[in-house]
Amino acid sequence: MSLSTKEYFIRETYKSIRRNGFMSFASVSTVAVSLLVLGMFLLIFLNTNNLAKYLESQVQITVYMQDSANDKELEAMSGKLKALPGVVSVKQVKKAEALNRFKERLGEQENLLSALGTENPFPNSFEVQVDVPERIKEIAPTIHQMPKVETAKFGQEVVEHLFSLTRILRFGGIVLVLFLSFATLFIISNTIRLTVFARRKEVVIMKYVGATDWFIRWPFLMEGMTLGFWGAVFAGAFVTIIYSMLLSKIYATLAFFPLLPTWPTMIYVDIFILFVGTAIGALGSFISLRKFLRV
Repeated sequence: MSLSTKEYFIRETYKSIRRNGFMSFASVSTVAVSLLVLGMFLLIFLNTNNLAKYLESQVQITVYMQDSANDKELEAMSGKLKALPGVVSVKQVKKAEALNRFKERLGEQENLLSALGTENPFPNSFEVQVDVPERIKEIAPTIHQMPKVETAKFGQEVVEHLFSLTRILRFGGIVLVLFLSFATLFIISNTIRLTVFARRKEVVIMKYVGATDWFIRWPFLMEGMTLGFWGAVFAGAFVTIIYSMLLSKIYATLAFFPLLPTWPTMIYVDIFILFVGTAIGALGSFISLRKFLRV
């Protein structure tokens, strides 16, 4: 493709956008609204996936030791737990720390423990974190068989329900994002089809005078990419503003809720929106133009 041909395509693209100002505005607006919805649902999916990872990371094995275990045996037990395959961290919780945690949970009702006097009913324990949650069911029975271990608990039913929930959230999020992507493509391609339809006579005339399909197609493709790009720019800007505002409000009340930060999350989301908007604009033009090239 020569330089003069490229310049011709660029001139025709922007001339067409200016000439069909209302349709161009409608196309950009449709792209912006469609990608705004897609972008927000993408952020919901990403945060849902992040929440699922966070919940999975909180699943751990709590190993309760017998009261007869001395300091040397507890230290040896810590080494054995760390040596198990898949274990990433082992934290020892001594009797006094376990009692203090329970007092914190009781809050203002801490005086309920006064009936115990100076006796501490809590055993020494270990909190074991693993690399993947699925490994918990494998190593829990092994830990239970170790000497001086009273029991090893990990809430099997809770873990299984959690795994089912995270699978549903991830699968549902992927299906929803794909559905919205196809819906966005359908809406945008039909909007651009109106622009092509308004210029159908021009396409037919160019076809009759001997212009090749790609010579006719390129200005429309570039127009679709331009409209898609600018629609994506507006959508990305609005998504970033809305997400930042929502994040600040959520953090004001739920400071420790595991949400993805604005940066660099929005950089990746905005790049995705720009790519999808430009690609869908080109694809929408390509699909819409096929009918009119059949002369």
